[in-house]
Amino acid sequence: MTDGTAADCEVVSTRLIDAPRERVFAAYTDPDQLARWWGPKGFTNDFQECDIRPGGQWRFIMRGPDGTEYKNHSTFAEIVPHERFVYDHLSGPFYRGVVTFADEAKKTRLTFRMTFDSPTFLERARELIVRSNEENFDRLEAVLGVSK
Repeated sequence: MTDGTAADCEVVSTRLIDAPRERVFAAYTDPDQLARWWGPKGFTNDFQECDIRPGGQWRFIMRGPDGTEYKNHSTFAEIVPHERFVYDHLSGPFYRGVVTFADEAKKTRLTFRMTFDSPTFLERARELIVRSNEENFDRLEAVLGVSK
């Protein structure tokens, strides 16, 4: 799938969220909740299709604060209730997203691993992706009503 080493092609973001993993998992698998928080700060989502099951399609337009529209198309590869959420982002840049949910001290350890096809792309975009993932986690916590 990739043309470089794992370190060259992966971004791993993690956060300990002060909510049970069932609630955190639900925020990923309930399209209404997901649309409210997915993406970096200031972005909004317009979901056209969000069929969260293996083989299901996820099509939406993400709008930036400046009004720029970003069309997204993904397919869901694996959904393991309260444990794992896996999807393939197909609309470029291609990446596989694997989100894991683990109990830790009555909270949820959320780990988001993005494996990109191109180490060249990731080399240019890594800083933006890492920052955007942190903003995404911030938005998730706001929807859950918890803080860092």
